[in-house]
Amino acid sequence: MAVNYSPIRHGQTNATGDARSLFLKLYAGEVLTAFQTRNVMMPLHRVRTISKGKSAQFPMTGKYRTATYHTPGHEIEPTTAKQGERVVSIDDLLINAQFIANIDEAMSHYDIRSIYTQEAGYALAKVADQNLLRTAIKAGLCDNSTVAETAGMIQDIGAGFDDEDFTSNVFIGGATGSAKSEVQDPKELAQAIIEARRILENSAVPGDPVVILPVDLYYNMFKVNAAGGLNDLVIFNRDVGGGGSVVTGDVPMIMGMPLVTTPHMGSFSGATWTSSLWTQSGAGAIAVSTDAVPISGESGRNGQYNVPLASTATASMGTDNLSDLAVRVVGMVMTQDAIATVKLMDLAIESEYQVNRQGTLTVAKYAMGHNILRPASCVLLLQGTA
Repeated sequence: MAVNYSPIRHGQTNATGDARSLFLKLYAGEVLTAFQTRNVMMPLHRVRTISKGKSAQFPMTGKYRTATYHTPGHEIEPTTAKQGERVVSIDDLLINAQFIANIDEAMSHYDIRSIYTQEAGYALAKVADQNLLRTAIKAGLCDNSTVAETAGMIQDIGAGFDDEDFTSNVFIGGATGSAKSEVQDPKELAQAIIEARRILENSAVPGDPVVILPVDLYYNMFKVNAAGGLNDLVIFNRDVGGGGSVVTGDVPMIMGMPLVTTPHMGSFSGATWTSSLWTQSGAGAIAVSTDAVPISGESGRNGQYNVPLASTATASMGTDNLSDLAVRVVGMVMTQDAIATVKLMDLAIESEYQVNRQGTLTVAKYAMGHNILRPASCVLLLQGTA
């Protein structure tokens, strides 16, 4: 009869418990960090870098809107054009600081410092992207001179600019009272994007427009028709010059405009839109989410990305509060001239070992500011209210 031996389980602690507890845990060579989001807005607008100062000026010139026929023998009298300016001021220094204890770093079997410095850079990039989106939305809301000169909209606007151009906005579904669920219809969305391009061209807005959408609306483009089992959105139909593919997950350009997606604008749960840019309280009053509030309010500019509680009455947006309209923006079509950024200190990361604290202080920082440049260069896509 066979005898069962009692082997030495050298993976056990004190010969009891888990037989694998003392076995070596191999380091895979990879560290799983929080998902990193990319900044999509920085290359889509005007950016200027300055070495000194608190702001930068963007001169504006008016249009020669009329021409007259000359009568032989009459003296030619030149006409005048109006001038103005946009001022983009630098925000407070935005930082992300982390302290890594020396003893913890010594006990880690991977380079923990490089991981956290990279994450700090991504944190600031997200804030920059959200502030740029907020500024673009404010630009689109300025669809007439009254709104543009409302306190809290265009920063440092002064007396305004008489020769300013404006464009209207588009509700997905066709009107402010359209059903909220219309935003989930890819045909209605595509039609709204085409209408936005028409508005820009009718207003002779220069530049190459780009469509900026939240991730959910982009993927709605791939919805399959239940009856036919295929996507029947005309922009995919190669028989009429369409492109893109549900297989490759590529939506073609619409009216020659590329589609750019961002997770920083918001998301849908059914037909319910939740903005990642704004929070509302009271009777529609909006405050910027905590992600976008500068670390320090010393310059008095910590609320410059808010949308004020102010009513507007326009042909494109009906009668509503600007703050209520802002939270209903689910996309936009814009050119580079819509907004501008001035950088005093671009994204940088500093590290310092502190003997008195026995650890390393890492600080990611930038100093930049954003403002509306040409409101007419941004057309908003809004969700209806019904």
